[in-house]
Amino acid sequence: MSKLPNVSTSIFTVMSKMASEYNAINLSQGFPNFPVDERLTDIVAKLAKENVHQYTPMAGFPPLMNQIAKLVKSSYNRTIIPETEILVTAGATQGIFTTILALVKTGDEVIILDPSYDSYESPVLLCNAKPVRVALNDDYTPNWETIEKACSSKTKLIIINNPHNPTGKILTEDDFLQLEKLLSKYPDLLVLSDEVYEYITFEEKHISAHTKEFLLNRCIMVSSFGKSFHITGWKIGYTVAPEYLMKEIKKVHQFLVFSVNSISQAAISEYLDIVDVNLLGKFYQEKRDYFQELLQNSRFELKPCEGTYFQVASYTNISNDDDVSFCKKLIIDHGVAAIPISTFYSDHKDQKLIRFCFAKDNLTLELAAKKLCDI
Repeated sequence: MSKLPNVSTSIFTVMSKMASEYNAINLSQGFPNFPVDERLTDIVAKLAKENVHQYTPMAGFPPLMNQIAKLVKSSYNRTIIPETEILVTAGATQGIFTTILALVKTGDEVIILDPSYDSYESPVLLCNAKPVRVALNDDYTPNWETIEKACSSKTKLIIINNPHNPTGKILTEDDFLQLEKLLSKYPDLLVLSDEVYEYITFEEKHISAHTKEFLLNRCIMVSSFGKSFHITGWKIGYTVAPEYLMKEIKKVHQFLVFSVNSISQAAISEYLDIVDVNLLGKFYQEKRDYFQELLQNSRFELKPCEGTYFQVASYTNISNDDDVSFCKKLIIDHGVAAIPISTFYSDHKDQKLIRFCFAKDNLTLELAAKKLCDI
């Protein structure tokens, strides 16, 4: 008997497979196709001949953990203790999965805000806990009144995703005020803050949970070097949490992964000395603006994108098909792959919206845009 009877193949896998079969331009799955920084690949080449190929300590390569602490301090002015408050993970998804398995118990409830990334629900179900899916407003802002109504004495965790995948929305100061009010009413409620796109915001700057005093003892922050440094295949991220929570998370991590890829940790540790994460926002804003410019004569209606490297678009001027069918036709008939937004909702709410990834080189964006403008 399946423990996850309603879970099927990820929509990202489905669309990427179709893109490959039909030789379509893949703007579906969120991975960059431009080269990695040569400074990083040079570090890897150098380290490949050094003694960095055995297990690192379970929680992470100590120099990298120190670098993470420095990064959090410089980015958010928060002081964290590497030995007790940091865990290097095999990607952000593993950090999320491990956190939920460690902290959520049978009968607990977990608030998930839809549209939501597809990795949130499964670990909740594996804990014999209940995912409580709460829809964001149509402009993708949180409806805090609805969220509060969904909370109860059983609610153990609320997951926030900021900047938000798939919509590119970022949380505001008022959102954090509302979250603080919610936590004051539920003193046992914890927050999991998925911030993998933290350095990719544009006109409005990212507000991290790291900067909120009321959250520091009740929040697990999840970050991704894969997203920040265009190395998604490395599958390396990290979590930050207060010691009493991290202690429990490490208990699961040591039997799920134990330690993360050693050469990747060593390479990123060195790279953090020379890279400026604050340039990422400008880099991707230029990508966003260029992609939007290329599509200005198309029949797609582009929605606001405040962060991430995803652009949501409405196709109501093109077709009445449901979004899954439209995406499949987009691949087969027009040679471009996108992701249907309905798949991020528990009720598969179809608003005729799809998501493009613009983390691609300019030639790819130009070729894709030409096809999209011809529809």
